[in-house]
Amino acid sequence: MVTIPNLLTFLRFLGIPLFIYLGLSGSNDGWAIVVLMVGGATDYFDGKLARALNQTSRFGELADPTIDRLYIAATIIVLYIRDAIPFWFIALLVARDIFMLVVAAVLAARKFPTLTVTYLGKAATFNLLYALPFLLLALSENWIGTVAFIFGWAFALWGLVLYLGTAIGYFRTALHMMTVRPRIIQG
Repeated sequence: MVTIPNLLTFLRFLGIPLFIYLGLSGSNDGWAIVVLMVGGATDYFDGKLARALNQTSRFGELADPTIDRLYIAATIIVLYIRDAIPFWFIALLVARDIFMLVVAAVLAARKFPTLTVTYLGKAATFNLLYALPFLLLALSENWIGTVAFIFGWAFALWGLVLYLGTAIGYFRTALHMMTVRPRIIQG
């Protein structure tokens, strides 16, 4: 179904290859940051509009977090190629996502419902999505780059801690779902 929220989600998806092109060029960091900002804004507005217009969809539910992850992955790859972030940071993010894929696969195989994204999970993604443009801007060799470096790593480290912490919380929820037997209601 074509809706305004779904069009915004698709527009956000199209920004990913554009960002990669701009970010790797090295001379278009300003435009790359604009693409990230537009991506962040459409991420916010597609969900708000979907709820306000009662146009939530399965496509939006699946595409929105997937596109978030793709933006994070694309930005991290660009930043790594440009020596703006260390490999250990990427390794921890990837390990967490692989772990969560395994947890989701086990739940699906056992016919349990998918885990619901928590407020802390959204906060982790929020922090990472805010960190990445700052880290790109930190490549500037001026006072703006210095300030962006501080803000970028503050958001990045807090986002990483939340990202890893929520994985533990999601895992505990999954264990609870699989080990607690439903009460038998006697009629």
